[in-house]
Amino acid sequence: MMMRMIALMFLLAQQSLMARDAATPDPQPQRTVPNSTGQAIQSMMLMGVFVLGMWFLLIQPQRKKAKEIETTQKALKPGDKIVTNSGILGVILNIKDKSLSIRSAETKLEIEKSSVLRVLERAGEPSESKS
Repeated sequence: MMMRMIALMFLLAQQSLMARDAATPDPQPQRTVPNSTGQAIQSMMLMGVFVLGMWFLLIQPQRKKAKEIETTQKALKPGDKIVTNSGILGVILNIKDKSLSIRSAETKLEIEKSSVLRVLERAGEPSESKS
């Protein structure tokens, strides 16, 4: 949305400059010397717009997702039903500093806290049925 607004502002500025130039015809055509400083400023502004666009499209959503996963991992407690990064479904049995003991099917596993992707069901809360 921000990129569209900036692009629209640049387009309107360019059109207004072109209209002004067309409205005042020169009696004698003059040779113009390109303004290297102006071109440098314009290219720097264009690079800045691209950097901002990349920030809003790529970096910011990744940081937001990482923060959500971190808060989910901090709120883990025994009895929560979880999914790991590798796709293992399990129920938390015990929590240590950096690891969890989970039960998956009839197997007890010990995994790192950082491998928890999301919590499917919190302990003590009724599960939501999807219809």
